[in-house]
Amino acid sequence: MKRITTQEVNKYLEENKEVSIIDVREAAEVKEGKIPGAVNIPLGLLEFRLQDIDKSREHIMVCRSGNRSGMAAQLLADRGYNVINMDGGMLEWEGPTE
Repeated sequence: MKRITTQEVNKYLEENKEVSIIDVREAAEVKEGKIPGAVNIPLGLLEFRLQDIDKSREHIMVCRSGNRSGMAAQLLADRGYNVINMDGGMLEWEGPTE
């Protein structure tokens, strides 16, 4: 599984690169702050929302610590999606939030 650091993701955002970020935390967690532009699809709903995820794009998976996003990345990779897991999750995120 491909991995990316929080610093690399933040650099993408600073450079205005077009990235797809999927936050798999629960809605209550996301209310505390998420990466700007990230789409929230809780891990438990991911299988039911596959039609909402563009298979032609690369997606960065995010959660609190990197564990749930790793499971989400594996689930999507097994179904042919191009995904990267953000190591450290929001616990290590030092960039902007919304």
